[in-house]
Amino acid sequence: MFKAKTHLTFAILFAVGAWVTPATAQESFFKGKTMRIVVGFSAGGGFDNYSRAIARHMGKHIPGNPTVIVENMTGAGSIAAANYLYRIAKPDGLTIGNFHGFQILNQVLGAPGIEFDARKFEWLGVPVQDTGACAVTRASGITNLEQWKAAKTPVKLGGVAPGDASYGMARVLKEVLGLPVQPIPGYKGTAEIRLAAESGELAGGCWQWESMKVIWRKALDAGDVRVVIQLVPKPHPELLKVPLAVSLAKSEESRLLLQAAVHDPNSITRPYSLAPGTPKERVKLLQKAFMDTMRDPEFLADAKKSKMDIDPAPGEEVEKTVARFFKLDPALVAKLREILK
Repeated sequence: MFKAKTHLTFAILFAVGAWVTPATAQESFFKGKTMRIVVGFSAGGGFDNYSRAIARHMGKHIPGNPTVIVENMTGAGSIAAANYLYRIAKPDGLTIGNFHGFQILNQVLGAPGIEFDARKFEWLGVPVQDTGACAVTRASGITNLEQWKAAKTPVKLGGVAPGDASYGMARVLKEVLGLPVQPIPGYKGTAEIRLAAESGELAGGCWQWESMKVIWRKALDAGDVRVVIQLVPKPHPELLKVPLAVSLAKSEESRLLLQAAVHDPNSITRPYSLAPGTPKERVKLLQKAFMDTMRDPEFLADAKKSKMDIDPAPGEEVEKTVARFFKLDPALVAKLREILK
């Protein structure tokens, strides 16, 4: 009897030990460590603002409570950061990448410079499903879509680089919808585009409303900048009077191109991911920590204070969206490649 009880006791202790060991091991791994969120754009822009807010709160949702910092790694519309995460960063869970989801479409299009395979990243999720929009300054002389359509000279819109959403949206407006647009690439991020527009170098730019309303808040409130078009299937609740780009589409092909080039990428504009090969138990832990951060009252209060929208999607949903890009019709891909070159 004693021997049977002893065996049962050891069995229970072993089972409990097997259950607690993974969590204990992860806490031991992360404790005292510094994690990095490598952002593919410059400081002060929308990507940077979201990442810094996440960094302030995510550590407390990870066993061992590591410090989380942000590093900016600009280059080629965030391709440099994505390549770094894929090729150089250690797959240990201490480096989180935050690059533009538009680059996933660019991989499908065969864009130069891409050295990653988006299907192999370990996705944590996105903090918000974005609304593409274009804003111009009052000084440009364009205050609404009708004036833009009637413009006698192309409206200069700033972009980061071919392959970036800011440049891609401007190209779509020109090549798919026929608006008079002169896309001007070469800016490091949306913060620089904003400054160039305020100085009169540009008329404005196209990027996500969720970051635009944060970094351009004062000018929007003063009426010095106006949003004149949205690139989404249905209007954002805060932009109900701003026309949709799809209303200018004159054919089914145009609507399909708009969906593939802009609407779908906007749903995963700001993905957060880990390097391929990160241990699965660590991936699951950080996926949970990311979504727990999205529900954290202190994080939500922080985001509200900074006027950042939070409408998250988990890593599993990002993975499904990524897979859809690789199932696009080849003929449509060829057309997109020509438009977004």
